[in-house]
Amino acid sequence: MRLRHIEVFHAIYTTGSITNAAKLLSVSQPSVSKVLTHAELQLGFNLFERVKGRLIPTDEAEILFNEVDKIYKQIHSIRNLSQNIKKSQFGNITLGITPALGFDVIPDVIANYHRDYPNVSFNIQTIHNNAVMQSLVEYKCDLGILFSPSTMPSIVTTPLAQSELVIVYPKQVFPDCPDKLSLADVSHMEFIDIRDSGPLGEMFLARILEEDIEFKSSINVQTYFIAVRLVAQGLGVCVVDRSTAQGNLSDNIAIASFDPPLTFDIKAVHLESQNKTKLIDEFLPYLLQGISNI
Repeated sequence: MRLRHIEVFHAIYTTGSITNAAKLLSVSQPSVSKVLTHAELQLGFNLFERVKGRLIPTDEAEILFNEVDKIYKQIHSIRNLSQNIKKSQFGNITLGITPALGFDVIPDVIANYHRDYPNVSFNIQTIHNNAVMQSLVEYKCDLGILFSPSTMPSIVTTPLAQSELVIVYPKQVFPDCPDKLSLADVSHMEFIDIRDSGPLGEMFLARILEEDIEFKSSINVQTYFIAVRLVAQGLGVCVVDRSTAQGNLSDNIAIASFDPPLTFDIKAVHLESQNKTKLIDEFLPYLLQGISNI
């Protein structure tokens, strides 16, 4: 049986007549009759007996219907799925994000997007700048969202917003809670050092060399938010991105911009050879709006 045979057979079986089947399928009655005749010729047996204007399923049709009904439901499911995909109401987005954006920004973006597209699922992974190329090439993520990513062959970047490095300090050190500080202002304090911190670390190191500042540092960490938590314990100051600082604020610490500021770009990246899907294209405006509030 062909798919059209299955559709017509199922419609006649469930509605009881060619007239009703034609209405259900939105086609003409002669068209339904023609397909039914062709199906019976192909099968070599009758599917219905005509009794007082009604079509009564034969014993062969009764046996056949259970299997046909399974296929019909699968066809219906495929049609619904294709319509959902067309309307961007179904699918999956795999994001690779820098850990700092996971505190507030990306959860807020996904919450706003999910209200409009509840059937789109997400797979969210944290990714560091030095691993982005490998993650994209291995299709572990569709879209990476990073701080100041390096220019790399075969990678397309989309600017999203600009953020900054900030100084996180105990309020007791500066009771007036200044919103701007220079490195000289905090050079006398214990500095919580963040090793292997990628392009942001390089940016900060350049400022240290430029201003010829030396810090005393007896605590080294590898993760930005741990540095902020240590500041909250009164163990010194640290320099992190604004997203991490704001995502880990407590009553006894404050944030100050650099004077002059240390800014960097937030960008989305994807493989040049991997065209953005319709889902990604429709997700980006939510991402732009959410990140622009940083």
